[in-house]
Amino acid sequence: MPRNRFAQDRGLTTRMVVTMFLIGLLYVVFVGALLALLRGAWPMILIIAGLLFVVQFWFSDRIAAFSMGAREVTPEQQPELHGVVDRICALADLPKPKVAVAQSDVPNAFATGRNHKNTVVCVTTGLLRRLEPEELEGVVAHELSHVAHKDVAVMTIASFLGILAGVITRIGLWGGFRRSRDPGTAALFILVPLVSAVVYAISFLLTRMLSRYRELSADRSAALLTGRPSALASALTKVSGELAAIPTKDLRAAEPFNAFYFAPALTTSPTVSKLLATHPSLEQRLAQLAAITVELDHR
Repeated sequence: MPRNRFAQDRGLTTRMVVTMFLIGLLYVVFVGALLALLRGAWPMILIIAGLLFVVQFWFSDRIAAFSMGAREVTPEQQPELHGVVDRICALADLPKPKVAVAQSDVPNAFATGRNHKNTVVCVTTGLLRRLEPEELEGVVAHELSHVAHKDVAVMTIASFLGILAGVITRIGLWGGFRRSRDPGTAALFILVPLVSAVVYAISFLLTRMLSRYRELSADRSAALLTGRPSALASALTKVSGELAAIPTKDLRAAEPFNAFYFAPALTTSPTVSKLLATHPSLEQRLAQLAAITVELDHR
C-alpha cells in the first residue's frame, strides 16, 4: 500500500511480524506432528490444509463482510457516510475503500480487506443513527487506520490458523483412525486432540494480544490524524453505553466478530482474565485519548 499520513506504529509492526512468525512456526510443528502421528492420512491433511489456507487468504474479506451483513452503498444512497470517508481518505492520502452499511441496530463498525484494492469499510445503521458527524469521522478514521497499518489482513490470517488446528485434527481422525487397526490407535485418540488443543490455545492468546494492541494503535492514529481525540472518545463512550442497552440475543449474534469491530459487542466478565479480551478496556482507551489531547495542546 502507498505511504499515507496515518501515524506509523513500529510497535504494531513488530508485534504483527512476531505474531505471524510464532504462529507460522507453531503450525509447522503442528502439521509435522500430525503427519508423524497420522501417516496414512498425510495426503489428505496437506491437500485440505492448503486449500483452506488459499480460500481463507483470497476470500476471507468477502466472507467476513458477508457474515456481518455488509452491503455496499453508493454516494447517492449514503451521501453523509461517503462524505466522511472522502474527507478522511483525503486527509490521510489513502485510496478510498468500498463503503458499506450493515442493517443492524448494534452500533458498530469494521473494516476488512487484504489490500487497498478490495478494502471495505462498513458501519451499521445503528451507528449512523446515534453518532454526530465528528464522532462518525473519528470511528471511520479508526477503521481506516487498521487498513493503513495492514493489521486487518494479519488478524484475518492469524485467526484462521487457529481454526485450522481443529479442522486438520478432524480430517486426521476421520481419515486415519477409522481405517487403522494399529494398537497405538487408542493413544492417538488422546494425543492428537491434545496437540490440537495446545496449538489452538497458544494461537488464540497470540491473536488476542495483537488484537488489543492494534485497537489502541488505531485509536491513537485516528486521533492524531483528525486532531480531535475528544470526538473519538465521545464515540467510544456513546457506543459502549448504547451496546449495554441492546438485547443480549443480538449481541451474542455479533460476538463472533468482536475482533473486527470498533467496540466489542460483549465484553469479558471482570472475573475472566484480560488475556481473553479482543479489545483493551474502555477506561484504557479513554485514558490514552486524554493523554493525546494533552499532547496536542502542548504542541
